[in-house]
Amino acid sequence: MTTFSYKGRTNRGDSVTGNIEGASADAVASQLLNSGVTPIDISESKSQAKSTIDVNNIFGSRVKIDDLVLFSRQMYTLMKAGVPITRSIRSLSESSRNPAMINALDQIVEDLESGREISSAMSQFPKVFSHLYVSIIQVGENTGQLDEAFLQISEYLELEKDTRDRIKAALRYPMVVIVAIVAAMAVINLVVIPAFAKVYEGLNAELPVPTQILIAMSNFTVNYWPFLLAGTIFAVVGTIMYVRTDKGRYNWHKYKLRIPIVGSIINRALLARFSRSFAMATRAGVPLIQTMTVVSRAADNDYIGERILQMRNGIERGDTLTRTAAATNLFTPLVLQMMAVGEETGAVDDLLQEVAEFYEREVDYDLKNLSAAIEPILIVAIGIMVFVLALGVFLPMWDLAAAFRGG
Repeated sequence: MTTFSYKGRTNRGDSVTGNIEGASADAVASQLLNSGVTPIDISESKSQAKSTIDVNNIFGSRVKIDDLVLFSRQMYTLMKAGVPITRSIRSLSESSRNPAMINALDQIVEDLESGREISSAMSQFPKVFSHLYVSIIQVGENTGQLDEAFLQISEYLELEKDTRDRIKAALRYPMVVIVAIVAAMAVINLVVIPAFAKVYEGLNAELPVPTQILIAMSNFTVNYWPFLLAGTIFAVVGTIMYVRTDKGRYNWHKYKLRIPIVGSIINRALLARFSRSFAMATRAGVPLIQTMTVVSRAADNDYIGERILQMRNGIERGDTLTRTAAATNLFTPLVLQMMAVGEETGAVDDLLQEVAEFYEREVDYDLKNLSAAIEPILIVAIGIMVFVLALGVFLPMWDLAAAFRGG
């Protein structure tokens, strides 16, 4: 059994918190509802979570989305063919090449043989199987459509992987150019400018102000490069450590949505993920409040996740999905109208599927034009760097040439 921490409200509206043991978060939710407590948040206790993480990282590797897509698709095929679930998972464990995946699947097989449900067994590996994954599998178990649940998950993960790959591919070019610019600046400051400085020093001529500034910057870099390198490493490590804290991660997730050009694309990609996962969970039969909790964790962004939990709290108070969504300021008026129509017609899952496709079309269009939008900025930056360098290096030569001609 796993120990979970929970927050909830009694039938009288009083807030309650505590710890409870259960096979999964959904089992704990059922226990709380049966005892007259409406769960608001259920999560593994810190000590339990720590031990689970240690088990998942025992081989020093992690499960990638490609592994999950392959596993889900193969599970669907095997179960559709009538292969028993235990034999299916054991055969996939033997054919897998990822140590962390093998470790998780072997443990799941042991749990299944001891009588535990597959969703409960998967919930022991939150770093491998997300809350959304486990919830969909649990609904498939309860409805007798476990094969279809694996199919749904595989299709969702394939779309998720495709979106991530396209974003990475679109950002690869500008990142390479930025790294090249930084490397060029380092070579210029450490090698090129000092060579020119020695030439000018032998001429005993008065140097123009731009040249003096370049030489001063170069001398500072040459004399203090160990400190500059140490400071850069310290800043990078400090930033990484800060982002790993709860507050730091929240601030970073909020900030990256406001990065010029790229931030809006990330924002819409996350909203597409929310809409698609919400539609999938709702269509699978996951209760609305539980769906909001699961989807907030699947958003992979603390800022977006917090807004989704605000929507859940509003729905608990009796507000409609559309009004709570409008209060978050995350969605455009067009999307809000589509949500409203979905609520009126009772087809929220279908309309949210349309919302996801709407956002994905926008993201796809912006990704295709991302290089065209960033290229002018990079060209201007390179042009300014070349202009300053040329002005500082060649201006003294022009002055000396003019002096020789005048002499």
